[in-house]
Amino acid sequence: MAARIRIRGGRLVDPRHGVDAQRDLYLADGRVVAVGAAPEGFAADRTIEAAGLVVAPGLVDLAARLREPGFEYKATLESEMLAAVAGGVTSLACPPDTDPPLDEPGLVEMLTRRARSLNLARVYPVGALTAKLEGERLTEMAELAEHGCVAFSQANAPITDTQVLWRALQYAATFGFAVWLRPEDAHLARNGVAHDGAFATRLGLPGIPAIAETVAVGTILELVRATGTRVHLCRLSSADGVALVRAAKRAGLPVTCDVAVHHLHLSDLDIGYFDSHARVVPPFRGGRDRDALRAGVADGTIDAVCSDHTPVDEDAKQTPFGESEPGATGLELLLPLALKWGEEAHLPLAAALAAVTGSPARVLGIDGGHLGVGAPGDVCVFDPAAHFRVAAGTLRSQGKNTPYLGYELAGVVRYTLVRGDVRYEAAGERG
Repeated sequence: MAARIRIRGGRLVDPRHGVDAQRDLYLADGRVVAVGAAPEGFAADRTIEAAGLVVAPGLVDLAARLREPGFEYKATLESEMLAAVAGGVTSLACPPDTDPPLDEPGLVEMLTRRARSLNLARVYPVGALTAKLEGERLTEMAELAEHGCVAFSQANAPITDTQVLWRALQYAATFGFAVWLRPEDAHLARNGVAHDGAFATRLGLPGIPAIAETVAVGTILELVRATGTRVHLCRLSSADGVALVRAAKRAGLPVTCDVAVHHLHLSDLDIGYFDSHARVVPPFRGGRDRDALRAGVADGTIDAVCSDHTPVDEDAKQTPFGESEPGATGLELLLPLALKWGEEAHLPLAAALAAVTGSPARVLGIDGGHLGVGAPGDVCVFDPAAHFRVAAGTLRSQGKNTPYLGYELAGVVRYTLVRGDVRYEAAGERG
């Protein structure tokens, strides 16, 4: 049975319920049982002193690669789950691009069983849309859903045959499943490694034009219009892509979307002198695109901000930029980078937290990302004023690959609670 915990004296920020005030939080049996005053007869097994700290819902991350099965040399399930709770992430969705991909019920069951045994963050697997992610034959989505898949995706693998994609959306619509797609035309993006702009041209890097995204978004939206399928667009990167989604939402299409948190801060100029840590998928685009992404989150066009956590081993990054493996570690940086975006956009703290708590929980279709009475006892307690320097030695993820190495960021997690129990406690903290 979960302990009875009182979190005392903190600034409780619950965006979903419009709360931003100093209030105590009470947890029992794995859930929130009271906010403000203690319930009758409540006797805490433990009290966490949160004066000067923010008490927020646990973060919900829509894209975190845990690298199991198949890529344990890049990271292990245990290392990445520990990174998650160290970053205040209590629920995460993992893409299907493991080895083998998550296209069979047995693989999904093995992953979820392993995750439960670690007793850290909650894991929600996203099943493969096509067998082996090859874009040809549809998976048995109904069976995968029965074994825990919350949506279906190709991750970064393309479906080049539009008829296959159409059939996949029709099948998903029949059962009410959500399909998550990263919009990129494989032919337009072929062989590209950076944003197709003046900077990549000067560096001699083959480019991926923004129209690779917008052509794909346009195709997907037409298929949504024809099928009525719930589609989530993953990792938007362009101003024009944001504009297309905004128009689609105004037209009433059942579409949501997200952005990787590093795309809210960096542009193609951050490649610098071929820094392979800045090679990500989709690529960092121009300053206009970055500003449009920031505005899109602020006005609600973009539903959620995710880490797009992709741990990569050092050998795969210590190669020429165009040959390096794309991806950045992000579970432990999601909170501070979201806070940085919110501060720079002059938004209330609740607005920045909503993009990484309640909003992604709605996309995922789970009861989470809020602290109302009866809510899951998933809580992140952090110090918004504490700074830390991003360094390989301080990242708990096995992947040390991030363009933020050496940066100083604000927002240090002190406690992470999952199902009403403390799963992470910063060194030296004891309530």
